[in-house]
Amino acid sequence: MKLIKLFFIAAGLTLTANVANAQQKIGNINTDEVFNSLPELKAAGETVNSLTKTKQAEIDKIINEYQTKLKTAQDKEKTLTEANRAALTKELEAAQAELDILAKKIEDTRAQAAKEISTKQSELYAPLQQKVKTAIAAVAKEKSLNYVFDISARGSNLVYTEGGEDITDQVKVKLGASGTAKPKK
Repeated sequence: MKLIKLFFIAAGLTLTANVANAQQKIGNINTDEVFNSLPELKAAGETVNSLTKTKQAEIDKIINEYQTKLKTAQDKEKTLTEANRAALTKELEAAQAELDILAKKIEDTRAQAAKEISTKQSELYAPLQQKVKTAIAAVAKEKSLNYVFDISARGSNLVYTEGGEDITDQVKVKLGASGTAKPKK
């Protein structure tokens, strides 16, 4: 009798767990596709590209100055003779010191440019990422989804998405972005 009672309790628990699992709604989204469809992304990208070009022009200007001074020093070195050795050696040492300063300036300018570009990217892209995140949450709530998996991430732990509800298009509509989801492979 105890065995039958135990069997019914175990069956009841299993049935309850299956019913609870059946009520969980799962969706998926391709956040890369959504993000890339945002109209604001193009403007942000153009701003970052413009800043990058400006910074590269500054660096190129310093590099050209360095190369000009290096060539001048190399040309002077070719004129070195016993008669002008003392005077020319001092000039060449001064030129080398100046070249060292310019090399350091190039290095510092590159580092500063990378920092400024990174800051600008964060400044422009963070609000867009938050906007997408907010839209995903809104669509998930509208559709009563308990979980939404990002299928754009390579190497994710998600191995099976069939049966999940793809909300990529609905999030894009909520954001006013264009394009439709690509067909599943």
